[in-house]
Amino acid sequence: MRVSYEQTPLVGKLTLTCQLTAKTGLHIGGGGENLDIGGLDKPVIRDPLTKYPYLPGSSIKGKLRATLERLLKKPLNRPGGSGTWRYESDDLVDGFSEVEAGQFINYEGAKTCQISRLFGSTGGSGFWLPIDIATKEGLFSDKNSTQTIKGQNCVKINRGRNAPSRLIIRDCHLSTESAEKLKKVDTGLYMTEWKFENGIDRVTAAANPRQLERVPAESKFNFELVYTVENSEQAVEDLQNIAIALAFLEDDALGGHGSRGYGKVKFENFLFNYRSLEQYRQIANAPQESLALQTLDTIPNTQALLDNFRTLREYIEQRLLPGNES
Repeated sequence: MRVSYEQTPLVGKLTLTCQLTAKTGLHIGGGGENLDIGGLDKPVIRDPLTKYPYLPGSSIKGKLRATLERLLKKPLNRPGGSGTWRYESDDLVDGFSEVEAGQFINYEGAKTCQISRLFGSTGGSGFWLPIDIATKEGLFSDKNSTQTIKGQNCVKINRGRNAPSRLIIRDCHLSTESAEKLKKVDTGLYMTEWKFENGIDRVTAAANPRQLERVPAESKFNFELVYTVENSEQAVEDLQNIAIALAFLEDDALGGHGSRGYGKVKFENFLFNYRSLEQYRQIANAPQESLALQTLDTIPNTQALLDNFRTLREYIEQRLLPGNES
């Protein structure tokens, strides 16, 4: 596999913070250590130090990725374990995934793929590239199989190249105000609620009760994501995709049991901050006030975020244009 000796470009970091409110009970499971008689079947995940429930960034990031894969109509070309399928770029450049013997699906290379550049991509194995592209990329081997796929002369590649994620989503912890309120909730559980459900046998009418733990409705969490700007032209498109995915998530569900009413969430009070590469370089030498993060006015909700994306686009483009760095 060809080794790249070029460093990944870095233009700056853009941070988005907002408030995430659970509008219905929310369950993201943490796995129980013990199975007690009458105990919870499915506890929520908790911070090991404070014992407060929290929302893992990995769960939110996975949900946003799955959402964007559907919105962008990406094909399912990679097994995800347990019989599931998902989309992944097999390499940095375009090619063909062999999903079954003799059945090929086009994939978009991670250099341009909107999913892979946001969420990252692990290089595939046993995929195919047009011979001229494989030769140019230094991936061609005359020991590998060749064949014609969709009218192109292709060579099989043993191992593709990874692409790092540009998006970081932090774990979401309870706001101070919400934590104080939940401490006073009297449900028999610490800061959460029981949710009793029954599965009914359709023939015998026998009940199969289960007990789940939920974070109560109106709990508020601090949400934060960080986008690494590597390409100023792609940044606007990536951020617009994030905004659309957040709006979509409000009409969907976060966590488990969404079809039964769990996991309705709302994002509010968006605040953007941007720090350029030049600002990072000047941190040790420039006056602190000159390095203040560049901010926009607070945006109240996702509808306003989408309605006012033109302002956000201008803000991003002005900050990222060459010569405009602070």
